[in-house]
Amino acid sequence: MAKTNVESDSNAINIIGVGTEITGDINTNGDIRIDGFLSGNIITEGKLVVGETGKIKGEVHCKNSEVLGMIEGKIKVKELVTLKSSARIYGDIVTQKLSIEPGSLFTGNCNMNEDAVKDVKTDKQSAGQKFSKDVKGSKESKDTKGPGSEKPS
Repeated sequence: MAKTNVESDSNAINIIGVGTEITGDINTNGDIRIDGFLSGNIITEGKLVVGETGKIKGEVHCKNSEVLGMIEGKIKVKELVTLKSSARIYGDIVTQKLSIEPGSLFTGNCNMNEDAVKDVKTDKQSAGQKFSKDVKGSKESKDTKGPGSEKPS
């Protein structure tokens, strides 16, 4: 009788090769390397490597990331993001540690806060939702006249 191994695939390595285009989200427990094009979000418990020919248009959630190619979208990494000299990033980065080589391009904001990356997996539920302040309410409270708010004549 054959044994079936249903244990964690955390040591699995996934490769999206040059010339391959994927539209949709990718969820994996193992490491992944992208040398092709992904239009969608990627969530992995392992390491993400975006090769020089690799392009991602979407959100990234992973443990570690090494970027040589291009990413357009928000990047949330639990531990370390490494941007090599050929990397092109257009979006925000949330990580614990960031390494940027000279020659790389990064256009966006960076938040290096341990609390922000504590639970990357859970935060994927709110991926794409933006935080907005009630500007109208704040403006009205400033415009409201109360006692002592009039200018002296």
